[in-house]
Amino acid sequence: MAAHRPYPTVEALLAAADEAAYDLTSGDLAEALAGEATTALPDRGGLAVHTALRAANAAYEAKFGHVFVLALTGLDDPDDPAAVLDQTLASLRERLGHDEDEESVATAEQLRRICRDRLRRLADSPDRAGSITPGLPRGTEPTSRRYDGRGRWTVPGRA
Repeated sequence: MAAHRPYPTVEALLAAADEAAYDLTSGDLAEALAGEATTALPDRGGLAVHTALRAANAAYEAKFGHVFVLALTGLDDPDDPAAVLDQTLASLRERLGHDEDEESVATAEQLRRICRDRLRRLADSPDRAGSITPGLPRGTEPTSRRYDGRGRWTVPGRA
């Protein structure tokens, strides 16, 4: 994806991320999962919920050999700790019933969603001022660039 930047719109960036995610090999998936860490869940929910989550997470990691990843998009209230805990536990229990191939597909889809969420947050962050490409390196001058309509920016006078 980096080789094809800058992207003219957030939608183009997200489409490129989706395309890259759909092309993941099992080695790519393993590499992506190695970079993921178990996210701390909300403290609410009581001891029983957290005990059930710890047990389900341990069973998942023992069965599939990697951390459980889940994009918490589509929740009615993503800021509601009870909804987050319920969705996480329900997804863990459902996905523990998968075989390795089914879980590989489900995991890749969750990573794709997480990537989209991260890219969208980055593009929407106030310090980026709507830009989806990095700023100029220090000590460089801006050049006039044009978007060629085929997914590339060109600099006049350069091939």
